Amino acid sequence: MARFYSIRAEPPFNLQLCMGHPLDFPLAVLLGSILVVTGPTVIAPLLRHVRPAGQVGEVLKWEGILGDPIGALLAVLVYEAILEGGFRESADQTVIRFFSSVLLGCVVGVLGGGLMVLLLKFYWVPDFLQNAFSLMMVVSVYSVSNLLQEESGFLATTVMGIAIANQRFCPVKHIIEFKEDLRVLIISSLFILLAARLDVSDLAQMDMGGFWLLAILMFVARPAGVLLSSLGSQLNRKERLFLAWMAPREIVAAAVSSVFASRLAAAGYAQADRLVPLTFLVIIATVAIYGLTAFPLARRLKLAEPHPQGVLIAGAHGWARELALALQAEGFQVVLVDSNWQNISASRLAGLPSHFGGILSKHVLDEMSLYGIGRLLALTSNDEANSLAAVHFCDVFGRQEVYQLSPEDGEKGRKLVALQHLNGRYLFGPAITYAFLSSRFAQGATIKKTSLTEKFDYEAFQARQGTARPPCL
Repeated sequence: MARFYSIRAEPPFNLQLCMGHPLDFPLAVLLGSILVVTGPTVIAPLLRHVRPAGQVGEVLKWEGILGDPIGALLAVLVYEAILEGGFRESADQTVIRFFSSVLLGCVVGVLGGGLMVLLLKFYWVPDFLQNAFSLMMVVSVYSVSNLLQEESGFLATTVMGIAIANQRFCPVKHIIEFKEDLRVLIISSLFILLAARLDVSDLAQMDMGGFWLLAILMFVARPAGVLLSSLGSQLNRKERLFLAWMAPREIVAAAVSSVFASRLAAAGYAQADRLVPLTFLVIIATVAIYGLTAFPLARRLKLAEPHPQGVLIAGAHGWARELALALQAEGFQVVLVDSNWQNISASRLAGLPSHFGGILSKHVLDEMSLYGIGRLLALTSNDEANSLAAVHFCDVFGRQEVYQLSPEDGEKGRKLVALQHLNGRYLFGPAITYAFLSSRFAQGATIKKTSLTEKFDYEAFQARQGTARPPCL
């Protein structure tokens, strides 16, 4: 509601929103409902870049996920109230439709997600058709929900996605990857198509009213909304401040404003053509401002590290512990994971943060904090486990920061080397395997650091220490 009041254009305020004329109050309320949504399409890349600590990332992520369908539904109801003659005449009907749409969307979404999980669990859908089948199910759930209650399909598909992502009965990682690829293609195309409808002259004619609207959204409405919604929560002052400065608008606002503008213009609303320029002004400005300032603000508030340099080590055997101690002594954060309890006990006695369990165990990943951790070293004796860990953590750290030991010699090792997409970057060199390093440490090898200078560079060090190897290939 704060956004509605902030853009109200009635006497005595007479706030001029754009092009020298005040925006009619019904259209101002519609614009406010459109600009409610933030959305994951912009928030998610920012969070991957900033990697904020604490609860901030989860709050922003779920705000975008849940705000998208609810905000779009709210805008639709406001739009219909405008066409029906005003808010007072249709207030009761609008409220009833809103809650019935939310309830029906949740029910249809859960039922659709449950049906899809059931079909995948019992392998009634062939593997090569699962991506296409999932897309068909999304369209079907959207259509069925809209048939039962108009404009509830968006919420239904969102609830369906939440249900599928949080179930534990069948793997859906390949479907999620397909969805991510599809999302990038569709959203990129949609932004181009929507922006193509906007003339540069529309933005050029914008006066100070539009920028006052932008300022109110960023410096009044958003902070007030965060303050009120976080009352009684466990968020600290720094986290609330970061949340107050993070509300970029995205594709849903652009799509909804374009649809409503054309329909309202056809219905005889002369000012309807101002919705799209104002919406795009807010989208462009908020994405640019928040995108450029999010990372510096997170660093200043100590909610994110500039470049996480910590190391997650798969394996807590003897020489892996020595490597972890050497890294820790240099100020790097380390975390070890191993399914051998004796190794974990020895790691903890040595003062190393350690977690008991498999590196791919979801239980371990849920309990383990990766704050400050920026790369993986897979150092177990199992080449397949190292490769699986590398593939899994490519999504977390990026392929350039995932390392594993070279596979052992033999047919199996040569096959693993050949499958580059199933491996991380190799540590030290192709001949430096687990057996080789274990043998060297058993013979008394130690880990030492050497300072490099302009006179004594890496090539000079390599010439003196013939067995020294670069960290990766």
